[in-house]
Amino acid sequence: MAIDRHALVRRHNPVLHAADPFSPLSVGNGEFAFTADITGLQSFLPKEPGATPLCTMAQWGFHSYPETEGFARNPARLRRSYFNAERGTGGYMTDPAGQERLYRELRINPHRLNLGRIGFILEGKELSAQQVSDIEQILDLWSGELRSSFLYRELPVQVLTLCHPTEDILGIRIQSPLLAQGNLRVRLSFPYGSHEMDASDWRAEDSHETRVLGDTQRMAVSLLRILDKDHYYVNASVNEGEHSHIERTGRHAFEFVASGPFLEIVIHFSAEEIREDLPSFREIQNAAQRSWEEFWSSGGAVELADSRDARAPELERRIVLSRYLTAIQCAGSYPPAETGLTCNSWYGKFHLEMHYWHAAHFIPWGKPALFERSFGWYRKILKSAKRRAEEQGYAGARWPKMTDPSGRDSPSFIGPLLCWQQPHPIMYAELLRRAHPERPFLAEYADIVAATADFMASFTQWNESKQRFELVPPLIPVQENHRPEQTLNPPFELEYWRWGLSTAIRWLGALGYGEPQEWERIVPGLAPLPLDPQRNIYLAHEACPATYEEFAEDHPAMLFTLGVLPGASVNRESMSRTLDAVLRAWDRKSLWGWDFPAMAMTAARLGRTRDAVDLLLMETPQNTYRPNGHNPQLPRTDLPVYLPGNGALLLAIALMTGGWGEGKAAANPAPMAARSSGSTHAHAPGFPDDGSWTVQVEGISPLP
Repeated sequence: MAIDRHALVRRHNPVLHAADPFSPLSVGNGEFAFTADITGLQSFLPKEPGATPLCTMAQWGFHSYPETEGFARNPARLRRSYFNAERGTGGYMTDPAGQERLYRELRINPHRLNLGRIGFILEGKELSAQQVSDIEQILDLWSGELRSSFLYRELPVQVLTLCHPTEDILGIRIQSPLLAQGNLRVRLSFPYGSHEMDASDWRAEDSHETRVLGDTQRMAVSLLRILDKDHYYVNASVNEGEHSHIERTGRHAFEFVASGPFLEIVIHFSAEEIREDLPSFREIQNAAQRSWEEFWSSGGAVELADSRDARAPELERRIVLSRYLTAIQCAGSYPPAETGLTCNSWYGKFHLEMHYWHAAHFIPWGKPALFERSFGWYRKILKSAKRRAEEQGYAGARWPKMTDPSGRDSPSFIGPLLCWQQPHPIMYAELLRRAHPERPFLAEYADIVAATADFMASFTQWNESKQRFELVPPLIPVQENHRPEQTLNPPFELEYWRWGLSTAIRWLGALGYGEPQEWERIVPGLAPLPLDPQRNIYLAHEACPATYEEFAEDHPAMLFTLGVLPGASVNRESMSRTLDAVLRAWDRKSLWGWDFPAMAMTAARLGRTRDAVDLLLMETPQNTYRPNGHNPQLPRTDLPVYLPGNGALLLAIALMTGGWGEGKAAANPAPMAARSSGSTHAHAPGFPDDGSWTVQVEGISPLP
């Protein structure tokens, strides 16, 4: 029997009956997101430590502070480190000594910007949270509608908040007798940009400008926002009515006024001047409903409702909400920041090693187009990636770590030396090829694959005495608490190099380019995965015998060699013992949200299915999922949301339900027949086959 997708999705609609500054709800479309409090707007800005800021953000919405006279923000001026005269390599932006100001300014600029705040005011003042009662807020996932109702001063207020599926447009509909009384209004206000978590500076009124463009109209306004050398546009309108209108009430503030008990507001944010008419609220609502119904009705689906394990409803909830959150936060034209379009983390910049965890799941879940929106950006920065590799003495393209739309690397003690993001484009291209074998992915992405593999090959170093190719210092592995000048042959990176170069060889051979002899020589000649011979467990890297004593924290990357990767060179007995060692010795509070699904992938490939499920649901602060579905990194207060955790969960579920290996990838994302792990273990190979889990699966492709 096919999954009832409508019932599956709607039983996990988030519902709030009290103000929760730690779990606000958002609407969005991948390029744009709006996060609201329980009023359906942004009426109550949270002040509690660790609360989630209420922001309006777009992929294009970046801002840079102005340069001061005589101090150019030029990365070429920054001192470089770790030169290898023998190989002619090096030049990393890791040493701020004596250049701390330049180092910091390059890190915080550009930063993502809060485009505006939309909130209720009553009689010219912000609402009092103490006077709000009878709250009910529902995010209808199937239609994309955020419905909020409450009493204010004992009078009802109902709000419907929507996001257009393809444009950066909000639609808001309000019903309340307070509107008719002329007391309740909606204010649109604009802050100056900030690199802080809330992306807003409300004090610097003199540092930005809000211009009204064209003739002022009662029911519509066109605005130009100017922040230093950056700018954007905002068009807004209200529904027709005898007295409904828009008033300018401050240098950076406008108010929407109703003529009766209803008020409909449409607001369009854009990087370019808006020339087309605004859609009506009804048009936005209809478009959103159609788009979300199509999203949930096609592609993959997983249902756990018939399982006997008491944790099944919670795991199903996390899956459904993670699909919604990554669709609105991680499916845009750039790789997402780790807090997506909710607020600023690392100044709103994105980390390319996390792109895999954020968005690769779209491919096996039958939504490859959502991933390709951001994959195309790699071609836009290909020239700069090749220039970076050349400047450091390598061939091919070296992809940045912490970056912005320009593709420029940010200075960091860690970032420029991190290398596990380098094979990612080959993984993405391979996932796309497998999911849609009818499309010519080989030709479409051959330039990115070849440039990536060229760098990977030149990055290896031949050890004459040991007759092998190695990954040598300076480098930072996945587990970032190792000294770059001491890290030698980390196992995950070694295996990723082996898999990535092997895959690139197959790709170019299939295209008739021949197989580069250098790549062919490196693959079988790579160093073996570092193993502790006494304990028969994998080490963090070859020069780290104290892996499980002194370094048992942060990402247990040795496990990901089999799990994230197929692990062709992994000894499965050694890996199983390694998993036991990590479960026994690792500091669980130091793990990150994506570590738990990544470890579950290892357990699943080892056939340790109970461990796989236990890891997904391990009770520990950084594996918490709030009512809105977000995965905060507690006890930190600067990561109230952490989307790599959500995306990693979906990748793990794809592996555990769709399986791995060559298999037969679905040629289209239409639902497949329902499958249950209760009948045959192969149907959902990552779940226990003891009757405790009944897993229905549709439309999920196997991973490599």
